[in-house]
Amino acid sequence: MSATDNDIDDSAAPLIEHLAELRTRLIRSVLAFVVGMIICFSFGSMILDFLLVPIEKTMRNLGNPNPVMQYTAPQEYFFTLIRISMVGGLAISFPVIANQLWRFVAPGLYKNEKNAFLPFLVASPVLFLIGAAFAHYVVVPLAMQFFLGFSDAASYISALIVTGEVNTSGIDIVFNGKVNESLDITLKMIVAFGLCFQLPVLLTLMGKAGLVTAEGLGNVRKYAVVGILLLAALVTPPDVVTQVILFVVVYGLYEISIFLVSRVDAKREKQLREDGFYDDEEDADADFEAMADEMEREDSIVEDQKDRDQ
Repeated sequence: MSATDNDIDDSAAPLIEHLAELRTRLIRSVLAFVVGMIICFSFGSMILDFLLVPIEKTMRNLGNPNPVMQYTAPQEYFFTLIRISMVGGLAISFPVIANQLWRFVAPGLYKNEKNAFLPFLVASPVLFLIGAAFAHYVVVPLAMQFFLGFSDAASYISALIVTGEVNTSGIDIVFNGKVNESLDITLKMIVAFGLCFQLPVLLTLMGKAGLVTAEGLGNVRKYAVVGILLLAALVTPPDVVTQVILFVVVYGLYEISIFLVSRVDAKREKQLREDGFYDDEEDADADFEAMADEMEREDSIVEDQKDRDQ
């Protein structure tokens, strides 16, 4: 590897200049977030209608021809739009924020480190959008179908058990949904799945940094399963359907991460071979065994010396 490939950009500025640059990057990021938030707030009602599409379709499928959502406090609708604007503003401004982050850290990276880090910076928002879309179009409709359909099913079964027939003249149990509470489920699912889809990016970056290996991830697979189950129980509504979906998705991403890290390991080993650290795998094993034998001999010498001193 030539020295030219690893030349660091000229960034010998004193600490105060780095802090000034950091302040500039943060100000630009905050301004981008505020602009994105204002844009989303301007179209807040349209975004809210889009986010409530799964619950609207579910209510229509359950026989409600005119779905209605309500709010019970004067400020509730306003702060609901503020929440939507914050999430949407962060999504819109993420390219600008990522660009500012990259321009701040890039001068301190080697050229090969830049080439390794940049693809992950691009892949991260793409995977987040895929996870968010999966939650909105697949998971949330299933969750709404489970929760809203549960009252009808429970009433049907109880009437059948008590009277032996379905009584349609009893008390109707009607869903009067609140805007903020219904939106809360949707936003939580979108953010949860979007973050979970970052798992391949995170583990692959850790693999490139040498913090994890494919073999190590495979050895802790059973602990990962337990952790994923706990995650599914914490971030999803208390229904089996969405928990199982999240578990299957995250575990699949974990296996994909193992595959990606294995490719990173293979590439690193190939580079070591080209650099002449060892010629083949047998030489590497032999070097490791020789090192282990040497350490064992040193331990034996130390023990003998202790016995003689006694």
